[in-house]
Amino acid sequence: MESKALTEQNDKLHAYLTVLSAYQPQVVRGRGRVTFLTKKTGLPQLWSWDAATDRCEQVIQLPDRVVEAKHSPCGSRTVIGMDHKGNEKQQLYVLDNDTLDVQELTVSPQHFHNVGDWSPCGRKIAFSSNRRGPGLFDVFVQDVETKQVEEVYRHEGRCVPLCWLPDGSGLLILADVTNVVQSLHVLDLRSGAIREIGVPGAGDYASVQLAKDGTGYLVTNAAENTMALYRFSPERAGAELLVHVPAWDIEAAKLSPDGSRIAYTVNEGGISALYLYEVEGGHSTVVELPRGVIQSLSWLNDDELIFALKSPVLPGDIWRYGLKDKTLRRLTSFGRSETIEHLWQEAELCTFRSFDGVEVPYFYYRPSGSAGLSEESGPAPTVVYVHGGPESQIRFEFHPVIQYLVGQGFNVVTPNVRGSMGYGKTYLNLDNARKRMDAVADLAWMVKDLSRFATVDTGKIGIMGRSYGGFMVLAALTHYPDLWAAGVDIVGISHFRTFLENTGEWRRALREAEYGTLADDSDFFEEIAPLNHSQKIKVPLLIFHGRNDTRVPVSEAEQLYADMQARGQEAKLVIFEDEGHQTEKMENHIAMNTEIVRFFREYLEA
Repeated sequence: MESKALTEQNDKLHAYLTVLSAYQPQVVRGRGRVTFLTKKTGLPQLWSWDAATDRCEQVIQLPDRVVEAKHSPCGSRTVIGMDHKGNEKQQLYVLDNDTLDVQELTVSPQHFHNVGDWSPCGRKIAFSSNRRGPGLFDVFVQDVETKQVEEVYRHEGRCVPLCWLPDGSGLLILADVTNVVQSLHVLDLRSGAIREIGVPGAGDYASVQLAKDGTGYLVTNAAENTMALYRFSPERAGAELLVHVPAWDIEAAKLSPDGSRIAYTVNEGGISALYLYEVEGGHSTVVELPRGVIQSLSWLNDDELIFALKSPVLPGDIWRYGLKDKTLRRLTSFGRSETIEHLWQEAELCTFRSFDGVEVPYFYYRPSGSAGLSEESGPAPTVVYVHGGPESQIRFEFHPVIQYLVGQGFNVVTPNVRGSMGYGKTYLNLDNARKRMDAVADLAWMVKDLSRFATVDTGKIGIMGRSYGGFMVLAALTHYPDLWAAGVDIVGISHFRTFLENTGEWRRALREAEYGTLADDSDFFEEIAPLNHSQKIKVPLLIFHGRNDTRVPVSEAEQLYADMQARGQEAKLVIFEDEGHQTEKMENHIAMNTEIVRFFREYLEA
């Protein structure tokens, strides 16, 4: 019979894993409503908060995961993107916000669809899709009433329409060059002519938007090492620099409805800082908020901001900030959990110097006092969590498994090794192609740094990661096998050659810019592949994958597991038949993370 203590542990873990969040807030113009997504019913679905009643309710129940929603200018209709069992092949539907009637808009299940924007009149929607070929994303415009679709631009690669010119005569289109470099174009819908605009140089683009008078604003690092805010005109190339923070990225910016202010956030080492820029005066002021990560920044009206806010102790809810009275108010409470939220721990921001002198940051979660541990208690086991991407970043936000492990007496460390976003283009490019293993070496040097903490038992360190982070786990276990006591690989890459051969065609060229090419770097792929070195893994390995993963094919997990099984090494493979690259269904999320916690308990606490 299961012991009472184990039952209590499982109940507490279930409480952590079922903590909800609300995200992607979108203002419905003219309706006094804000929609958002949450997994309250088990899958991401569309909900709304109503200003008149101050209440939240589900808008409609759909059969699969809602990926995104975009409202028409007057708020009468909403385009909803929904995929099937996590395959990311988003199909588009139109919702009538008065009758709640849902109609198919662009349903071609074998193809991807990227939602663009509504036309100024609110009758047409622009989107891109790879209907012509796996790696060829063309731009379409569809009338939501007649359902008539027109192909307006053919592109050799991936692109997405961002917004319409105010008079409806053209579209701004963002085309991917690599995963971190895009080019910005304006398409004339009358002539079909397209020309490049934006900031000279190679860089990433974000928050591209147009004011009612046609003035544009955007964020890019094309001309700088970090993302900066610019003003531009769709009539010509070039842009005017408005705000640049040399040490950090401006991650998002949003123009107020009256065009007088721009709210923007700065990513300061994984923590968001909110600023207001006065368009007329050209100066910025900081908005004092709790430390955390701000996402989906938008304006409710000229004097109120809406955004999602999360931190290690805030799982994520929708908040409103009033500029006049400087008040912050929580609109949703999906992230509240009265039984356990008092146990959640903040993280410390630490750094170390790696083998070549590069400074690498990481967040460190110390074992919780609730577990009866302290510096005087002696060393405790540690779990290292490596983010994916690699052009991503571990942020100062809530992670249920991290919080549970910390509460049970584990240290948890979350590094942003070289190649991570948020620290400038120079740092971002330090792991490209044949410099790949330098990032893995960062993990080994981080373990050395952890020895300075009295709470860390360097003989009991586990490592886990998702996607590219899964590769990092496997590379660490095979190239530094003596540092680790257990490993968890979630949708990870076991061999870059087989990954590039089998991933989606449209992704291959984008990924080769980061990892190296099949034509030129296959010898290096063979040299570093965890699959080719799996005999060096000395510790138990737990592997998860989704059958419908269109990014990292499930074959990456299957080939590694088969290789280790044939050799008699200790490994376990779990495949979710109804998931893709993400684990979206609540029951699968609970099952996977319960097994991860059990695994680390078994092999790190012994």
